[in-house]
Amino acid sequence: MTEFTCLQIVSSFAFEAMQKVDVVKLAALSDPELRLLLPCLVRMALCAPADQSDAWAQDKKLILRLLSGIEAVNSIVALLSVDFHALEQDATKEQQLRHKLGGANGESILVSQLQHGLALEFEHSDSPRRLRLALSELLVIMNKVSDSNGEFFMKSSELFESPVYLDEVADVLCILQAELPSLLPITEVAEALLHVKNGSWFMCLLVANVPDSFNEVCRGLIKNGERQDEESAGGRRRTEALRQLCKMNPTQALNVRAMVVEECHLPGLGIALTLDQCKNDGSEDTVTDLVSFVSGLLLGTNAKVRTWFGMFIRNGQQRKRERSSSVLWQMRRQLLLELMAILPTVSSGRIGEDTADTDMEPNISVYSALKEENVVKASAMLRLYCALMGIAGLKTTDEEAEQLLQLMTSRPPATPAGVRFVSLSFCMLLAFPSLVSTPEQEQITVMWLSWMIREEAYFESTTGVSASFGEMLLLVAMYFHSNQLNAIIDLVCSTLGMKIAIKPSSLNRMKTIFTQEIFTEQVVTAHAVRVPVTSNLSAIITGFLPIHCIYQLLRSRAFTKHKVSIKDWIYRQMCETTTPLHPQLLPLIDVYINSILTPASKANPEATNQPITEQEVLNVFNGLTWGENNRCRQKYSITAQLLVLYYTLSYEETLLSNVKPLAAMQKKPKSYSAALMDQIPIKYLIRQAQGLQQELGGLHSALLRLLATNFPHLCMVDDWMCEEEVTGTDALLSRMLLTSRAKRHSPRKLQEAFQVASANYTQLMQILEDLTLMSASELIPFAEALMLDLYKVLEPGVPRKILQTVNQLWRLLNTVMPRRLWVMTVNALQPKAKLLRQQKYTQNDLMIDPLIVLRCDHRVYRCPPLMDITLHMLNGYLLASKAYLSAHLKENAEQETKPHQNNTMGIVGQPEVPEVTREELKNALLSAQDSAAVQILLEICLPTEEERSCGAGTFLEQQDQTTGILSEFSEDDRETLLSNVREVQCLICCLLHQLFIADPNIAKLVHFQGYPSELLPLTVAGIPSIHICLDFIPELLAQPQLEKQIFAIQLLSHLCIQYALPKSLSVARLSINVMGTILTVLTQAKRFAFFMPTLPCLVSFCRAFPPLCDDVTSLLIQTGQVCASHVATQAQDIDPIISRLKNLKEKSDVSANFQKSTDLEIIKKGKNITAENLDPDVLLCQRIEATFLEIINTAVDGV
Repeated sequence: MTEFTCLQIVSSFAFEAMQKVDVVKLAALSDPELRLLLPCLVRMALCAPADQSDAWAQDKKLILRLLSGIEAVNSIVALLSVDFHALEQDATKEQQLRHKLGGANGESILVSQLQHGLALEFEHSDSPRRLRLALSELLVIMNKVSDSNGEFFMKSSELFESPVYLDEVADVLCILQAELPSLLPITEVAEALLHVKNGSWFMCLLVANVPDSFNEVCRGLIKNGERQDEESAGGRRRTEALRQLCKMNPTQALNVRAMVVEECHLPGLGIALTLDQCKNDGSEDTVTDLVSFVSGLLLGTNAKVRTWFGMFIRNGQQRKRERSSSVLWQMRRQLLLELMAILPTVSSGRIGEDTADTDMEPNISVYSALKEENVVKASAMLRLYCALMGIAGLKTTDEEAEQLLQLMTSRPPATPAGVRFVSLSFCMLLAFPSLVSTPEQEQITVMWLSWMIREEAYFESTTGVSASFGEMLLLVAMYFHSNQLNAIIDLVCSTLGMKIAIKPSSLNRMKTIFTQEIFTEQVVTAHAVRVPVTSNLSAIITGFLPIHCIYQLLRSRAFTKHKVSIKDWIYRQMCETTTPLHPQLLPLIDVYINSILTPASKANPEATNQPITEQEVLNVFNGLTWGENNRCRQKYSITAQLLVLYYTLSYEETLLSNVKPLAAMQKKPKSYSAALMDQIPIKYLIRQAQGLQQELGGLHSALLRLLATNFPHLCMVDDWMCEEEVTGTDALLSRMLLTSRAKRHSPRKLQEAFQVASANYTQLMQILEDLTLMSASELIPFAEALMLDLYKVLEPGVPRKILQTVNQLWRLLNTVMPRRLWVMTVNALQPKAKLLRQQKYTQNDLMIDPLIVLRCDHRVYRCPPLMDITLHMLNGYLLASKAYLSAHLKENAEQETKPHQNNTMGIVGQPEVPEVTREELKNALLSAQDSAAVQILLEICLPTEEERSCGAGTFLEQQDQTTGILSEFSEDDRETLLSNVREVQCLICCLLHQLFIADPNIAKLVHFQGYPSELLPLTVAGIPSIHICLDFIPELLAQPQLEKQIFAIQLLSHLCIQYALPKSLSVARLSINVMGTILTVLTQAKRFAFFMPTLPCLVSFCRAFPPLCDDVTSLLIQTGQVCASHVATQAQDIDPIISRLKNLKEKSDVSANFQKSTDLEIIKKGKNITAENLDPDVLLCQRIEATFLEIINTAVDGV
């Protein structure tokens, strides 16, 4: 705009004086400056003030003194003397009239018909008419603006264009707005003034006379503005007006710029205000406001603002108008000047001075080192240009590209900021390879990259920054070699901190430079091995580290291809780790293991990396193995130990899963020995990892997964629950109670206490009690001493408290050293005969044959605390045996036999014998092993003859009674329930319950094998999961062996009492039908053998399910008739028995005294049986009668 060139404008000094009503500053203004502010000053002097203080009275006198010498004051006073109320009414009427006429120009109420032009009329008119003329013209413009629907127009107005009357028109405009604020809102007046010539000047004067309206006017203009101001003349006028307002009040320029960003309107204004601010600041020490502002727009989190400003850049490049008048061009010019200002001094020299390549151009400008104070500004400048080019789509000119390349290839000092600058420059070079367009520029780039390679080690050692640009160079080289261009793009975007659309095809030239001129693959691998490991590697260290480079090289199999050993580097890096765990460590170990076990190609199966040796694995655990509790003396951190443990377990799992492919390639990598695994304190390390879950990331869960697969006996639920108790509040309180005396105990003192225990248990009890207050780790040195003399607690007379304390200590030790503890315990509990032979079982022996655990001293079977330990070990070794056999099967997968064809007889068409696979044999062995363990445990539940004589079998006998409930016990019976036998039975039932839940097939197998029927009351009552037997009892009844059928019916009778369910009813009905069917086919001897033990079971059926009484009665009558018929053939009189049976069926109201008669007892107990009653059929008839009586007795008792 050129309308301001000849007009007096309000200075920032004058505006500040008006805003603060600083009379002293107002007095310092020149007459032309004061003339612009007269409307406000005259109103201030004439109107009654709200401030009645003496200070304002003095200031008002000064203002009057200022105004006294100015002639124009008189005209303004005359304007203020008009009746504004009448003027407002006439203006309102004219507005209404124009609204009715649809905006057409008709008769004006404010102004009658003009005889001359508007300017002449204004000159010849008095003050009231001048007000009316200006008001009428302003209302016309405001109405047209409201009807324009946002379309910009310029209104030709003689009144606002005549330079002679501008001051008077400005006075009239200010007075009108001040006196008629409701009719003329200042924001609408400002919007209307944009559409007339000199409108910006009028707007500045209007705001200067009402300083408090500055923010309101600016926000209104911005809100009504265009999204892209440089696209239209209206946008440019609005931008220029706001820019002049901000020049008048520069302290609010940044607030106005914030409004621009908030509304996403007038981007050119935001840049223009920033450019004005840069001119005023002129600071060279920090990043300029222009760089910060534009970077914030493009790199901020507000996507709407980013898109809006990016559109401004794109549209600005497409315009063909004069560049110098474009705000975008001014911004680019300013940025280029700032860029050139921080460039290092140019020194002309030969490239041969910095590189050995003598074939390059002899004279090329080479820039010297970048000044340290300019490094941060240079980094900010690079990121800004990356954002402008990558996000906003800026197309650089040749001059800009040349200056950018010179800055990028400059050499900063060895500081952390310098490392950051080099990384940004390198990534910008990859993101915008078009900056290198000439051979000379390409040579400069190659020379700069070579300098980066040479200086990387110096930069890292000097700055102390672990993540230096050397790793990034190496990583990019590896990506180029493996053609992972998308990974390079992700790396560039991550380093620059912005998402840039980079075409993979644009990297072809850079790929050629890297792979052929700078980093060949062999150079990459050789250099990677020499890169030092990152000391104390953790997640705190960010950026691109050597571990990233090694990971990519391992993935691409570069080390095996060029026969470079990487084992030592990976081992050192695992040892140099700390918490929090770096996220790249686990993927590195996984890909390393894969490179050890899986060849890169079938043609070269030997092309693999070397595994970590067993000695190196053990070295990590030196000082920790078997619980050295002084962690500060450990050479390696817990993180390193957990990583080596993860490597070992993952290596074994991967090896087993790849046995078949490796066997096909005739390659069998070496597995880590069982002896090594036994020496690693796995459980202790897992406990440590559990307390560091937040810092270890996914390592803890990965270790648990590997344990569940390879060491299921270390993942038992009981152990986890016990660990919760050990690490809970109770354990913490126990540690607080630990006395100094307890801390002085040693393993030798514990051994001495065991030696004299038979004479004095007090000392042993005291030591054991003190040991329970220690932590699990502190107890480990006492493990051998405790296990060495464990057999002594089996001696008679040992207090139960000692046994329970030993059990508690064993459970505590089991949380940190379970495998070694189990072996020691098994050997300690061997019978004396084996102890004399000094036969020591190993971990491997126990996994092959878990039943060794039960071949212990028989006294353990009646010692509940030690039996609890034995059952825990048995459960663990059963799980360990499954994992051991599965692993053994996989290890020897190459020995799978071929299908065997049974053609030995040479008979054509003979069917082949189905092949029995090794997997089936393994499953059969495991089933036999589990069932054998269960059978042995059930046998242990049986009381011995000595215990029977002492009444220990009372529970089984009374539970076997048909009443199914315990009768009133005597004092001796109550002692039986609390006996060791009873407690051992409960412990065994708990274990069997777990085994049946884990594998229901075990329950089926055991019950198909059968066990003593006197144990049925115990197993049904003590094993909650035994109800699953209802599923296979029908199948058991269908077996041809009478023993299995009898066992099934006896088992079912107890299940019906314990679980009176609909399913039990249906199975019971089935069993009654089966008994009826069997009755018709059995011989006399078999009939006697079958029905004598099964007839009492019918009583349980009737008691559990009364609806079955009819079926049971029919079966009993039918059985009795069969027996009677058989007796009749032998000419024996059996009629009395048959008659009694019929009478029992017909008499339903028989008295209870009859059922409890002496005859019943005689029949049940077999008393007074004569010679003729020895006939099996006669005995069976007597059992039938007894069964009838018991059923009736049960029914009467129920009533």
